[in-house]
Amino acid sequence: MRMTTVGVVGAGAMGSGIAALAASAGCRVVLLDIPGDSDPKSPNRSAPAKNGLQKAIKSKPASFMEAAAAARVRTGNTEDHLQLLAECDWICEAIVELAEPKQQLFARIEALMKPTAIISSNTSGIPMSVLLEGRGEKFRRRFLGTHFFNPPRYMHLLEIIPTPETDPAVIGATREFAERTLGKGIVIAKDVPGFVANRLGVYGMVGTMRRMEQHGLTIDEVDGLTGSLIGRARTATFRTGDLSGLDVLAHVTKGIGGATGEDFTLPSWMLEELVAKGKLGDKTGGGFYAKTKVGTQTFDWKSKSYVPQQRLEGGDIGQAIRMPIAQRLPAAVAMTGAQGAFLRDHLADAAHYTLTLASELAYDIVAIDRAMEWGYGWEAGPFQIIDALGIEWLRGEFRAQGKSIPPLLEMAKGSFYKDGEYLTFDGTYEPIPGIPGRLSLASLAKHGRVLDDNGLSRLIDLGDGVACFEFRSKMNSLGDGVLKGLESALNKVEKLGFNGMVIGNEDARAFSVGADLSLVSFAVSAGAWDDIALSCKTFQDSVMSIRRAPFPVVVAPAGMTLGGGAEFTLHADAVQAHAETYMGLVEAGVGLLPGGGGTKELLMRFTAELQNYEEIDLFAAVKRAFKLIAFATTTTSAYEAKALGFLRDSDRISMNRDHQLADAKARVLDLARGYLPPLERTVRALGREGLGNLEYALWAAKEAGQASAHDVRVGRAIAYVLCGGDGTPRDVTEQDLLDLEREQFLSLLGTKETQERIAYTLKTGKPLRN
Repeated sequence: MRMTTVGVVGAGAMGSGIAALAASAGCRVVLLDIPGDSDPKSPNRSAPAKNGLQKAIKSKPASFMEAAAAARVRTGNTEDHLQLLAECDWICEAIVELAEPKQQLFARIEALMKPTAIISSNTSGIPMSVLLEGRGEKFRRRFLGTHFFNPPRYMHLLEIIPTPETDPAVIGATREFAERTLGKGIVIAKDVPGFVANRLGVYGMVGTMRRMEQHGLTIDEVDGLTGSLIGRARTATFRTGDLSGLDVLAHVTKGIGGATGEDFTLPSWMLEELVAKGKLGDKTGGGFYAKTKVGTQTFDWKSKSYVPQQRLEGGDIGQAIRMPIAQRLPAAVAMTGAQGAFLRDHLADAAHYTLTLASELAYDIVAIDRAMEWGYGWEAGPFQIIDALGIEWLRGEFRAQGKSIPPLLEMAKGSFYKDGEYLTFDGTYEPIPGIPGRLSLASLAKHGRVLDDNGLSRLIDLGDGVACFEFRSKMNSLGDGVLKGLESALNKVEKLGFNGMVIGNEDARAFSVGADLSLVSFAVSAGAWDDIALSCKTFQDSVMSIRRAPFPVVVAPAGMTLGGGAEFTLHADAVQAHAETYMGLVEAGVGLLPGGGGTKELLMRFTAELQNYEEIDLFAAVKRAFKLIAFATTTTSAYEAKALGFLRDSDRISMNRDHQLADAKARVLDLARGYLPPLERTVRALGREGLGNLEYALWAAKEAGQASAHDVRVGRAIAYVLCGGDGTPRDVTEQDLLDLEREQFLSLLGTKETQERIAYTLKTGKPLRN
């Protein structure tokens, strides 16, 4: 069934976040909450839902992928507007975490829902069987749990919790909608308290706090030990707590503890000194950490006061973090002193709890690993971590700590994963289930599908006559090795007679952060200006080569798509962007302009959009491009990239990162039949008239104290290219504009101020206003 209209009841952080995600994906949304006033005529009657929507609009990070999506949300209250849910294909309950109010709401929804509607609860731990008490058979068949993670837009995991009575077709439709439309990674969980991720994650958080006290460590030490070092999210333990909210943590631990009978009691110092005093984390300005005028401070649980933050860096930890996780974990548990003892206790205890409960929580170990990776940002799931630590090491730790040996550990024959298979709860090994719709470059490479590889880039056969060119440099920066790899890849795709090529990767952080500034800075310091000029020309030619290729090239950006990465994207025949694409021509931030065709391309694109109108003002296109480039505008999503013009209306967006490469491959095949490369273009350049207008705006900004003298110089260089120089109006070719780009890029690079900006950014990661 198609789901186009979504109802969300409960406009708190989770409910409004789910509504924002569905609206961003293009659904119509009904968002309801309790009445804000008992008087039916009160203008504040629907204030709770309206306020929830406004908070979502203003939230940081943004809940909506573009501001315009908020118009798809209709707000109301559960007394006057519940009937609006009758038109909804999916109704998601996200109200207070108490069984009785949820049961009462479901009774009312049952009376008005359409026969094809799917009903779900976003409860974080109340059993589905409890929520279904009193409901009829038809409701029961249309009902399941859909547990999102906060914030819903950014956390990939969605736990689906069916009941024994849930219609299999409902499970399938919910999964399809959540994966394809909402972009979620699905784990089917069992109907037990906490489900999978929260049961393991909250247990680990509570245990971490207790072991911190036992070993006499500080919050700073523990976050340094339980983050990237052991393959967990960079926010580690206490920073994650501040993001989630200490009140939420207290509520969830109490609920899971009450439901399971296990001891999930939080430390008294946290409850008394932080929660009771309203220090609940980021939403109150302080929790385990507090930002002050003198810098970040950390709560000292011993003295019950805040002290300056002391990050745990360098030494054994600094060395270990740079290792692959299979080497990093053994190095971590080999550490000496209290920190090493803490890690051994922590990892052994987490492994023992997971091994003991695994079959109660999920249907296989793969689901458990994916739940922790997608829901808690772990680099590797619990069973992958067990394999990295080694089963024999764990047995020894269990014995040393007086723990039993879980039967599941006894079943493992050396490891839980081997040769593409995983250990089932029956003790046999079966193939690892694939993620629906996913094309895995790593898997294809492992199975001999690499066509070319120079270490910094590689070309992989995706099948059906489509290849994928993959950047493999640090943060996928665009240096000489990548550009040579691209040249080789284009030649090979043509020689092999392939239908076309995708440019994309599986990096969770970045499609590409652009040119390697450290190489640019080194060349400048060496005075190698001829080499720099040649490199700039080579980069332009590389970008243009994907436009001129005799077959379609589709670029698939995701994450940071900056500078040269954005320029490659702008020149593709088509773009298949992931929704979370952060795209921008950011060169002005280091005192440069886009020198790889970005300035040229925005001018030509925006001018072309005006060509079909009579009495057009071409300066509007120049001004639009100038603002994006001069202010180094970076989009907060692919949808915003479309709104700003970095992506065209014909470019497409994949909500699910796992589907993106397959979608890009399909796009290549769409374009391949009868493909002809685009013709070279010309554009009318405004010359000194347009340049004068922009120079006046720059002068005014400087006079108002909004721009430095060098900002003005950078702005004028951008304006000079966009206006085709300072002569009379004329028609200019793409190559004319590329030549101007290169000229102005080199001119700015030769200035002391730009060199200072580059050096400062390389050292601090921040821009310099000089």
